Amino acid sequence: GTGWLFPSTDLTSTVGYDSIIQHLNDGRKNCKEFEDFLKERAIIEEKYGKELINLSKKKPCGQTELNTLKRSLDVFKQQIDNVGQGHIQLAQTLREEAKKMEEFREKQKLHRKKIELIMEAIHKNRNLQYKKTMEAKRLYEQRCRDKDEAEQAVHRNANLVTQKQQEKLFLKLAQTKSALEDSDRSYQQSITALEKIREEWMKEHIKACEFFETQECERISYFRGALWLHVNQLSQGCVQNDEKYEEIRKSLEMCSIEKDIDFFVNLRKTGSSAPAPVVYENYYNTQRNATPVRSPVSVPISR
Repeated sequence: GTGWLFPSTDLTSTVGYDSIIQHLNDGRKNCKEFEDFLKERAIIEEKYGKELINLSKKKPCGQTELNTLKRSLDVFKQQIDNVGQGHIQLAQTLREEAKKMEEFREKQKLHRKKIELIMEAIHKNRNLQYKKTMEAKRLYEQRCRDKDEAEQAVHRNANLVTQKQQEKLFLKLAQTKSALEDSDRSYQQSITALEKIREEWMKEHIKACEFFETQECERISYFRGALWLHVNQLSQGCVQNDEKYEEIRKSLEMCSIEKDIDFFVNLRKTGSSAPAPVVYENYYNTQRNATPVRSPVSVPISR
């Protein structure tokens, strides 16, 4: 993608490239943050699950209830235990998702490293050649100034010096011209070499930017998908919990107040007759009538 080239007018500048690398590093950090978030959530889910199971196993909840309500309470305790187990399973799922995110992150990092190493070598080579070229240019410009000065010296002193001095000036001029030709040639060769390196760098830079852009698209897509899946897993947990709660509701629908009352009566009844009334007994009358007093008749009662 050409949108990711981030060009700069300065040949040795890597500011555009550096900002891309920084963006990719930030992306990796964001994935790591989500990964850590999943791990933290897993710890919370597991702790909550274990506490629910503990509560269900150890805490009495209507333990002396009888018959149908007792059955409902048993279902209630069992389903709370099941909800706890569900949270522990969710914790495990979250850890697996965090692991997948880590693997994706590391795979991208590995692929990117190869490209980054190639680009680092190219930047180093380009900057070295640029430095050499600038040095060649500086030397070439100096040689131009030397030749100009030698020419001016010849013209200035044309009629003022001896033959021997004139020959010396011409020799100096010839030397500066020769040095200029050498430096000119070196400078041009440096420019040619730099241009070749610049073209190579541009080609690799475009390839690297296209690779980075593709990788970033994949990362955003993966992150979005992971987040979507995570929310689906949370929703699924809610649905499964509601199914467990529905089992409790079904059990409560089967609960009969009448049956539980009957059950208690049948379990605890002591007989079918109530005690008879206690009557007044006159002592003297009792003495006179030596005949034994008949036991009082029991009166049947309805429940």
